[in-house]
Amino acid sequence: MKTHTKLLLITGTLLCGGILPSCKSNPEKEEASSEITKEVVPEEITFSQDDAQQAIQREFTKQVAIIKNASAEEMEGKVITYKDLKMPYDYRTYGEEPEGGHSLYISMHGGGGAPAHVNDVQWKNQIMLYKPKEGIYLAPRAATNTWDLWHQGHIDPMFDKIIARFIAHHGVNPDKVYILGYSAGGDGTYQLAPRMADRWAGAAMMAGHPGDAKPHNLINLPYFIQCGGKDAAYDRNKHCAEWGKMLDKLAEENPGLYPHKWIVYPDHGHWMQLECKQALPWMAKNTRNPWPKKLNWYQDNVLHNRFAWLANDQPKAGDLVSAEVKGQTITLTTVNVKKLTLRLNDKLINLDKEIIVKDGTGKELFKGKVERSEEVIAKSLAQRLDPSSTATAELEVSFQEEQPKQKAEPETKPTTETKPSNQ
Repeated sequence: MKTHTKLLLITGTLLCGGILPSCKSNPEKEEASSEITKEVVPEEITFSQDDAQQAIQREFTKQVAIIKNASAEEMEGKVITYKDLKMPYDYRTYGEEPEGGHSLYISMHGGGGAPAHVNDVQWKNQIMLYKPKEGIYLAPRAATNTWDLWHQGHIDPMFDKIIARFIAHHGVNPDKVYILGYSAGGDGTYQLAPRMADRWAGAAMMAGHPGDAKPHNLINLPYFIQCGGKDAAYDRNKHCAEWGKMLDKLAEENPGLYPHKWIVYPDHGHWMQLECKQALPWMAKNTRNPWPKKLNWYQDNVLHNRFAWLANDQPKAGDLVSAEVKGQTITLTTVNVKKLTLRLNDKLINLDKEIIVKDGTGKELFKGKVERSEEVIAKSLAQRLDPSSTATAELEVSFQEEQPKQKAEPETKPTTETKPSNQ
């Protein structure tokens, strides 16, 4: 916190009367001079919004240097390592780099529970499958050869690393990152689109199966799903139509939310003759809003500690938070959650004013000002190299009483907890 010392302005008349006896006293001048004698007491200056933006830029520059140094060898080799797993990738760059940086498309191949060479062929095919008008189009090769190769617990931190490294090394725009996948890659999109919804500007599912995926977190994510009408294996066609109708209903019940599009092509089977490529320009029109006024955060069987402007150090499968900001009031309706950290920024709520936090019953949990902090900024960027979603203040709130129930029953048990990793 910065403060200024009080300044006292004293006129020359006082000097003449008390220090310089040779000066002649003039009552008229003394009266005039006394009128300009004033005490200047500037208001206390706190860590301002401008100070916070400067701190974000400083810390971002610092973290970029750290990540570039730590990941230089793997960037050269086009591979991501997480624990004992390796994920090779290849990419192509299309179009001129726009202001703010290139877009990034992460495109997941098909295959799944098959011999490695089959998945290798699928990966090579995915590299050339789609060509966006602008952006870095990246196709990773799954680290395993299992049926669920794109939605196991290691995928989330590996994709976090891809995003961070391409921000650091290539200057991609963190608000223009998209995910898509075909067949088994479509299975991954069904799972990762909601699970990591706060990372994506758009998502596209092609010819996949939803498994136990839930739609809660898609409330702000532009989502395009497509399937062939004759793609009857695992009832992919039926599930695509069911999800499309479900999203229609959610969008109708929540005007302005759940942006989506869906198509079941009646004459196509599993291969959609590349008609599905229309998803790329559709996604490209969208830019992520890292500070949405309304959001849902559902924890599925792969757990996350951070989602948009919420954080939870002890997540459990089935946890659900619905959060909304109206003016200076934040309302949090929760299922199973006992404590949350609010990651705040002036783009979400005015930190120069008092904030009120309530639970779903209307009970007041907090009322007061929350100070911006350089420590919070450093922590946020160390967790995730995402300058657009950097918190400048934090507030922890606890929930004591039972809140209104919401439907959020988990269908599977938790597997791997994923934590942010920039490198």
